[in-house]
Amino acid sequence: MNLHEYQGKEILSQHGVRVQRGYVAEKVSEAVSKGKQLLTETNTPCFIVKAQIHAGGRGKGGGVKLAKNLDELEHYSNEILGMMLITPQTSKEGKKVRKIFIGEDVYYPGKNKIEELYISVLLDRTTNKNMVMYSSEGGVEIEQVAEETPDKIFIEKIDPIVGITDLQLQTIATNLNLSNDAFDNMCDFIKKLYTAYLESDASLFEINPVIKSSDNKIIAVDAKVTLDDNALFRHPDFIQYRDEYEEDPLENEAASVGLSYVKLDGNVGCIVNGAGLAMATMDIIKHSGGNPANFLDVGGTADAKRVEAALRIILNDNNVKAILVNIFGGIVRCDRVAQGIVDAYKNIGSIDVPIIVRLQGTNAVEAKEIIDNSGLEVISAISLQSAADKVKNVFA
Repeated sequence: MNLHEYQGKEILSQHGVRVQRGYVAEKVSEAVSKGKQLLTETNTPCFIVKAQIHAGGRGKGGGVKLAKNLDELEHYSNEILGMMLITPQTSKEGKKVRKIFIGEDVYYPGKNKIEELYISVLLDRTTNKNMVMYSSEGGVEIEQVAEETPDKIFIEKIDPIVGITDLQLQTIATNLNLSNDAFDNMCDFIKKLYTAYLESDASLFEINPVIKSSDNKIIAVDAKVTLDDNALFRHPDFIQYRDEYEEDPLENEAASVGLSYVKLDGNVGCIVNGAGLAMATMDIIKHSGGNPANFLDVGGTADAKRVEAALRIILNDNNVKAILVNIFGGIVRCDRVAQGIVDAYKNIGSIDVPIIVRLQGTNAVEAKEIIDNSGLEVISAISLQSAADKVKNVFA
């Protein structure tokens, strides 16, 4: 589950990490009110107005502004709230901005140079260890740094039993060229950041930029946080962070009925049982000249109701021009799947895209009889390759 910047900062703050202070607002009047409150609390000379969407590159699309006074704060809040913000990480249509973050200005002048850094904590799946990835080149896309100056990216891999050590903390601060108070503050920052990552069962904490202020404070100016959905049962308070406006409505609908569904950009809808078979089905569709429109695993309890729900979800995708049902009956019974397809036709009404069905395994013979006797225009296939070929013929 992805979080908004302000939500990530809230979690960080709860664990003692120094963050850019600010408030979230959904209306212009609320933004001005929060600005006045922030001015009283921090005496900030300026305000940062930041669109809250689940995408990076907000500044490039006009979603981040510096307001020098309350009048400019009102102007920029009115400009950003409700806009369709297009960034390199959104679709061409963009995302509607429903919330903004009003933050204090942490780039205040002083005797020391202000520096922008990059720090993230994430899981290294090749070693099954958490790692801290960091760079002195913050404020820009880390992919750009990796391509142009890879020697400026450092990684500390954390032993899950030992945890992050003092030596590793000192190594990070040293590689970031920090000294004196900034050195100590960075060690404290990383230690608390890593604790926040662990205790929230996150899969990613990315802060870009982290700044070393002119008075040597280490401050999280941004926060990109991804929580592990499988661990949400241990954090019931995190459920409030879910923003369904930022999620695909079809994926939300699938989750509500217990289906594993991920929307893709293709034109062939897939209904499969088992993640491995689903991946193989998507591969062979691609090799046969089609493009999978989704990953959808109905699981081992693919009864008629779940199959009907899966069909309804796929049919709501306007890009889908054909549907391939590929079921291997191990635990699941093929006749139940076949009945689900028949029931879906009856309950949904007219289905104007061809459906190719391959049912093999438990009660496959009975399943074929159900399909054949239904009078429906369903294309049967025996092997996975023949099913893919029939999909290809649809587009021939």
